[in-house]
Amino acid sequence: MIEFVGKVLDKVSAASLLTTGLLLLTALVSALVAYWRTAEQKSFREFFDFVFPNEIITHPSAKADLLFWVTRKAIMPFLMLPAGITFVVAVGYATNKLLATIFQIDPPLIPGPAGPVTTVIFTVTMLLAYDISYYLYHVAQHRYPILWELHKVHHSAEVMVGITKDRVHPLDELMNRAWDGVIPGICFGIWSLVSLNLVELTVFGVNVYVMRNILMMDFVRHTHFKISFGPLNNLILCPHWHQLHHSVDPRHYDKNFGLLFSFWDRFFGTLCVPRPDEDFKFGLMERGVRDYQSLSGLYVMPLKRMWRQIRRRIGLAPAPAKRAEAEDVPR
Repeated sequence: MIEFVGKVLDKVSAASLLTTGLLLLTALVSALVAYWRTAEQKSFREFFDFVFPNEIITHPSAKADLLFWVTRKAIMPFLMLPAGITFVVAVGYATNKLLATIFQIDPPLIPGPAGPVTTVIFTVTMLLAYDISYYLYHVAQHRYPILWELHKVHHSAEVMVGITKDRVHPLDELMNRAWDGVIPGICFGIWSLVSLNLVELTVFGVNVYVMRNILMMDFVRHTHFKISFGPLNNLILCPHWHQLHHSVDPRHYDKNFGLLFSFWDRFFGTLCVPRPDEDFKFGLMERGVRDYQSLSGLYVMPLKRMWRQIRRRIGLAPAPAKRAEAEDVPR
């Protein structure tokens, strides 16, 4: 028992508590800003009702999010703990050896520990590598029916309750982590030729990737809070713009794919700017959408439909009827 408590306390470090506190503070400030902009008569009771509206909290989709979040937290460590690091390191190592052999380089090119300028440039390039990697995979999830069957789990949420951000099928996330190993892995491999023992910047002890999560407000953008960053929207994809991505309005299909930066969408022509305070209806426009509001529908059904897609592609299953086919086509 003492050993178990010790392990728990080891996990609850000052840095992790600070990170959790910053994320919760971001959510609270966002709620206050959104409430202050919309409420006519302000009171604590009305603020509570605004943050936790009954029609959202009691919705079957919100209940499914909670069940999915709890079970996912239990199983994901077994799948993901080594995955993200392994893929990046493996591709990075291969890139390092290949380039060193081709160009006859004896790394590192910059001896000794990395200086502040090198660390800053390394951090920025890795952030850009991860961000474009996410953007490209996200576009593929919407373009290819096999990937869309998994990604529909995320888009099946009919209300947004913060933890909707984790409404992602485990296989989908594992495949995303594997893909993330390619571009960031190559980037990391190139940097390992330049300098050894590179680490990303920290801000007051908080890792830059945590700061990225705070800036992109992944929790907040999966709520009903319409938060915009004003002129900063040209750089950072604000929560309101991401909420448009979940809209069932055909005008919003395949828009705003970005993770942190909004300029990828602008560059590739997938940006759609919502009207200020524009409301959206979330979910999927297809038959059987309510099937996704259960654990079986979130975990098992996507795998069955994905397998059906694979069988169809290799000629082991007949082509679907037009009405059924419409459910499988990415929007």
